[in-house]
Amino acid sequence: MTSAHIPVDRERDEPYYFRGSLDPAELRNQLFELWNRKDLQTLHLASFHGFSKLPEPLEGLLTMLEGCPVKQKGNSHTFGHRVLMEYQTWMKEHPQATIGSLPEQQAVPLQCRALNLLTDTQSSFLESLINTYQLTSLDPAILLLHIKRLQTLKCYKEAAIVGIKLKLQKNLNMEEMCVPLILQGKLALAETFVTGHSQLEQQLVVLLDSWCHPSFSVEEIHKRYPHLSLSRHCVAQIQPKVLTKHTLRLVEKFNINQKLCPNALHKRKLGSLRFLMYKRFVEKSMTEENWSDNVQYVVADDLELQIQLVEMLVKYCNLQTASQWSLRYTIPRNRLPCEVWKTQQALPPHLQQIGFSDSAQSEEWMPSQSHCQMFYQLPLTKDKVHFVDTPEALQRCSNVVLKDGSIVGVDMEWQPTFGCMSIQQVSLIQLAVSDQVFLLDLCANGFYQHPDTVSFIRSFFSERNVSKLGYGMAGDLRCLSGTWQQFLEEPLKTEGVLDLLNVHQKIQRCKATRTDDGPKEVLVGEDSAEKGLSQLVQQVLGRPLDKTEQMSNWEKRPLRISQIRYAAADAYCLLDVYSVLSSKPEYFGLPADLWSVSSNQSEKSAKKKKGKQSQAKQAGEALQTEECQGAQRVIPPHSDNETGLPCGGKLSGDCSPLPPQQLRVVCDNMLQGLGRYLRCLGVDVVMLESTDDHRVAAKLAQAEARVILTCGQPYQSLRSQVGEGRCLSLDCSEKARDQAVRVLRHFNVQPTASDIFSRCQACNSDEYVAVPREDMFRMLRQKGFLQDQDVTDPALLASLEDGEKLGDPLGSGVAADLPRYALQCRWAPLSQLDPGTLTFPGGVPIQLHTVSPALLPRIALFCVCTKCGKVFWEGSHFTRVVSMFQEVLHVTDGAAERAAFISTQD
Repeated sequence: MTSAHIPVDRERDEPYYFRGSLDPAELRNQLFELWNRKDLQTLHLASFHGFSKLPEPLEGLLTMLEGCPVKQKGNSHTFGHRVLMEYQTWMKEHPQATIGSLPEQQAVPLQCRALNLLTDTQSSFLESLINTYQLTSLDPAILLLHIKRLQTLKCYKEAAIVGIKLKLQKNLNMEEMCVPLILQGKLALAETFVTGHSQLEQQLVVLLDSWCHPSFSVEEIHKRYPHLSLSRHCVAQIQPKVLTKHTLRLVEKFNINQKLCPNALHKRKLGSLRFLMYKRFVEKSMTEENWSDNVQYVVADDLELQIQLVEMLVKYCNLQTASQWSLRYTIPRNRLPCEVWKTQQALPPHLQQIGFSDSAQSEEWMPSQSHCQMFYQLPLTKDKVHFVDTPEALQRCSNVVLKDGSIVGVDMEWQPTFGCMSIQQVSLIQLAVSDQVFLLDLCANGFYQHPDTVSFIRSFFSERNVSKLGYGMAGDLRCLSGTWQQFLEEPLKTEGVLDLLNVHQKIQRCKATRTDDGPKEVLVGEDSAEKGLSQLVQQVLGRPLDKTEQMSNWEKRPLRISQIRYAAADAYCLLDVYSVLSSKPEYFGLPADLWSVSSNQSEKSAKKKKGKQSQAKQAGEALQTEECQGAQRVIPPHSDNETGLPCGGKLSGDCSPLPPQQLRVVCDNMLQGLGRYLRCLGVDVVMLESTDDHRVAAKLAQAEARVILTCGQPYQSLRSQVGEGRCLSLDCSEKARDQAVRVLRHFNVQPTASDIFSRCQACNSDEYVAVPREDMFRMLRQKGFLQDQDVTDPALLASLEDGEKLGDPLGSGVAADLPRYALQCRWAPLSQLDPGTLTFPGGVPIQLHTVSPALLPRIALFCVCTKCGKVFWEGSHFTRVVSMFQEVLHVTDGAAERAAFISTQD
């Protein structure tokens, strides 16, 4: 339906239903008819005229919204939300029709009516309604009463969201708000409710920790909250293992003292203690020294854990050892098993203390002959292994390892924390060259804080003329960042690094042919006792590494000979492996240039078999060690062929690389971190809210031809609801950054530097408006965010005041300052911005409050998202993203692209 079909009074050239006063219900029905016909252009025109004819626009709007169909369950496409958006557009030209222009006795009843509409869970609807009727100015008692009413109606989710939007968290009882949410599986919403309020954050952590207490029973919740019905699903949300995980995660997220969660910490340590008992007495893969060190670290001064240790020793070991440990911790008699107490009394004095052997000095450098026959051995004498714990020793190390052309094996060791601490700090860094090994002792007094140490680490990793060999370097670099705060603020730049983990994965996939007298191939998951680097060493050099000292106490000094030997061998073996692989790469199925092997290479199937079933099976085998568990080869949407699939829709390793813009995904709410990273690289990403059901992902994937990214249990259900290969399952334990790299590799997406930040990080839009400094200055001053005294440079102030208003930077010299992603996104003209209200046609205002006046002297051009109003500018974030994703970035001649873009604007 178009405007030509609206009945019109020919004499007045006006729709007949706009003459005189208009009844709100009549206007709503007319607009609803247009909405059903999807005639949005006419609906906009009818709304604009209709609101002008309402006797009391604000009251009339409420009448319309109260009668809107399905207003409670709406989203951004519902009729009620559309009416509210049209009213906000109309109000820009009628600023007198605001709630602030009404007297209090007239405004308050309208605000109370609007408050009753705040049960819609659509965020944009709530915010628009709150802003239109200025509900935050209402008496807090009225607002709190509304939230209490929602809770009485068991609308716990809606109550929490309204409380968040109205910023009433401090006025509400945390337990009354959050307990029902947690029991409904909405812990993420409870987190959002307390986030930013330190006292509430602590209360939530303490609450969850109280549920981790051994004596806690679900019946306690029944007694305290009798109105809550606990289903089987609810009970599953408060199991000790689940609660412990969430509690410790929130401690880290909110930076809360661990002393506030003793129960969760106790459970985590108890699990670690059971693990140590298994490693020592069942698997027998841990030495007595290492076991003893780790047990003392885990148990510490916790009496309950000390008692548990003694009871476990009775079961796994013997009464004498259990008695010795009970004496060490002076456990009260009434807490000991009767047999342990009796054994204590019978022990002679010389056996009443545990004998901890001091092998740091007495141990021989050369291990036994049987050990040499079983394991890889460091081919260096003890005098070739140097401790570096002073600036002078560091200088000698630097002179050797920083020589041009050097090849250095790199490894690191840190104290096992068994999940009790999320950030692990490096204790020892091993650097191996052909004839010696340097051990950087970061536990030495004052050494790791010394400026020369930090400077050396930066120089070493950034020196491109020094080849660094590692295995799983991503984990080592994460621990380095946890050791030095400087590396969090300014990430390490890495050049000349070859991660042999990527080489190892290629060897595993290729299944290279071996000669009879060569080392036998050991495939991942096929009866191999060796894992990781030890497995690679076995495959290439014939003998595995001895990993007995891997879980040593690396903070205890002096280190034992066996620890020093292990640490040096872990770094030096990388040189030997690299030497063999470089000398005969074809033997292992590798290219002649090992440095060409990168983690983002797509691997072809070993052979092509006939039939789709056969092809799918082959692809799954080829990706077994590379892709996530349960994932199929996913085909992203593509617009270059009729099938909508790259390579004509065929599953093949020969698929041409995709630009990020052609990958469209929906991230489950468990993968929001992954979604942010992908969006940062230019991928079209829709992210589920924390409160959304997983089934929403399937609906979005079907409606918008997107691929689902998920993890855990929802994978099986979601996979059955979408087309073949449209759902990818990822490993929840991986960091978001590593998940992003894995997804890019999976789809063979090759982002460039010009793709970074080509999409709005807040809303996923790819349309921006370029705002020159002069216009940003006027906007800030117009809205009261900037005073003249905030600009301290008089010359700059004069130039800002004299500049032209609302110029078009795309057609001026300012285009040279356009960001790197200028080619990859759309640019709207600045003229579409309403100069009076500083809002875009959709009613979204520019988020000027995020722009500091201090930016004006150094930022010539600002970029504003037209969908959400977020303001961006060029800063240090670009360099950080490049550093994080350099392994998957496709390098292009950005300068040429930029010049070509600017020339098209002239």
